[in-house]
Amino acid sequence: MHDHGFTPKTFASTDGLTLYARDYGAHLTETMPIICLPGLTRNARDFHQLALFLSKDASPPRRVVSMDYRGRGESDRDPKVANYNLMTEAQDVIAACQVFDITQADFIGTSRGGLILHLLAAMQPSLLHRIVLNDIGPCIEVEGLRQIRNYLSRRHRPADWPSAAAALKSIHGMAFPILQDRDWAEMAQAIYAERDGFIDADFDQAIVVQLQSADLDQPLPDLWAQFDQMLSIPLLLIRGEHTALLSSETVVEMQRRHPSLSVVTAAGQGHAPLLHIGGLAHDIAGFLNAAD
Repeated sequence: MHDHGFTPKTFASTDGLTLYARDYGAHLTETMPIICLPGLTRNARDFHQLALFLSKDASPPRRVVSMDYRGRGESDRDPKVANYNLMTEAQDVIAACQVFDITQADFIGTSRGGLILHLLAAMQPSLLHRIVLNDIGPCIEVEGLRQIRNYLSRRHRPADWPSAAAALKSIHGMAFPILQDRDWAEMAQAIYAERDGFIDADFDQAIVVQLQSADLDQPLPDLWAQFDQMLSIPLLLIRGEHTALLSSETVVEMQRRHPSLSVVTAAGQGHAPLLHIGGLAHDIAGFLNAAD
């Protein structure tokens, strides 16, 4: 059987759904594990190249667990659409840690994954050893969220995989000039899946319907109170050079509140940066392996 570098695993949520995760380097029990949490409609495949690097090539190699939230990737779709919320997904992360016997870990949270980490910092701070926030903070810019909603509302069902890569490049190319054709092809494999003979985005479309109902003409609630629960936790913030979701003003305020916060700009990338591109994997490994 072909070794993809990870072991697929499933576990039960507290309300009975079967959820999926990839476990890279499960035998690496002597070092702190790393848990990767993807964005709103994304899945564990987003972290594949980074997870391979951290579990095989970094020094020391680390166990990496990347998750598919409910309704995404290989996890069950939830018949109760209201359960697609940050609190339920944070509880699913806690359930995964219990099943995988992880009492503390380093966490990498992309976009929504970073919002979940804000909740975990308030709910179960002992679980968090070090944190990497990928293009997300306590304040979300309305214009950035509006761009995400508009993009997701235009459902793309490409005819083949080259068309999928080309479509992503045509939509996001201006914000991601650093990406090469191979990167767009890999992104397509992460975002889309072929099911029943069709290539389609790999998430429950009910998540988009839920996002469409949000009133973006009103100020978005912030998570500063939850962010303040991270002040004693080593924190690395990665911000896309061309992001519309995380403002420079929010970054400045995060640095003011968390003076030891490290900030890295993902050159040539928008929201949300690919973490294996442009040296970011080495930045992440260096931060996670720094002495406490």
